[in-house]
Amino acid sequence: MSNPFTGLSVESARRALAAQLRSAQLDEAELDARILLGAALGLDLTGLITQAARRLTEAEALQLARHAQRRIAGEPVARILGVGEFWGLPFRLSEATLVPRPDTETVVELALEIFRERHASHQIRIADIGTGSGAILLALLHEIPDAFGVGTDLSLTALNTARGNAAALGLGGRSVFVACSYAVALRGPFDLIVSNPPYIPSAEIPKLSIEVRDHDPHLALDGGNDGYDAYRALIPQAAERLAPGGALIVEAGQGQARNIETLMAATALVMDRPPKADLTGIPRAVSARKMPP
Repeated sequence: MSNPFTGLSVESARRALAAQLRSAQLDEAELDARILLGAALGLDLTGLITQAARRLTEAEALQLARHAQRRIAGEPVARILGVGEFWGLPFRLSEATLVPRPDTETVVELALEIFRERHASHQIRIADIGTGSGAILLALLHEIPDAFGVGTDLSLTALNTARGNAAALGLGGRSVFVACSYAVALRGPFDLIVSNPPYIPSAEIPKLSIEVRDHDPHLALDGGNDGYDAYRALIPQAAERLAPGGALIVEAGQGQARNIETLMAATALVMDRPPKADLTGIPRAVSARKMPP
């Protein structure tokens, strides 16, 4: 089978790839084409513009064709490149980590709001339960220069990925990563505990988009029969490990916020603000505090 990108200029290859992606009914075809072309050629946006007229080498055309084939098959761009952006920071991915999503930045935003209200006079301690690539924890450490963080995960592969991201971002000295179920291996107290736990009901996973269903780890998606298994385990553990005045912030799926608040209240955590909505208006980050005795 001939390579459709052979002999094309950089600009013509971009247009041809975008047309292929549109024909496959993929969203953001133009953006995906630019990113995948840049990765295949090792060029940033400026390079793609300044080299628009030059012809692709055979190796570049072959690499671009491989990228196109994977994207048309439904593999997310971040998986193809092995890197996803979160909070403006690059995160290496692995088969054991979710692709970080903009919705999850709502958890970071709410955690920072709560931190800034406290005016803490000591080093803030943060725990990220089910850390995956480390995105939430490392975004918070990036924003809170004196903070120290612990990330937990069941997957050793995910933990190695998170450690690598911490080192690459210059945050390795302020973070450690621990293999355990939720928070069972941790000792408090923590000022902030954050988590994006698995919350998709098991029966709903086959109905997810190809990008998620076939490429994200099911361990990080499957929330049990009703989607709340992880919250039932995590919330009581977090309540025990929070410092007085400390806060738990978790990501919620659509329609789940109120039930999560009920689970939090059952552990004597106190809701002092409504859930924070994401850009689509879905209540996405749910928080509660541990009140001083």
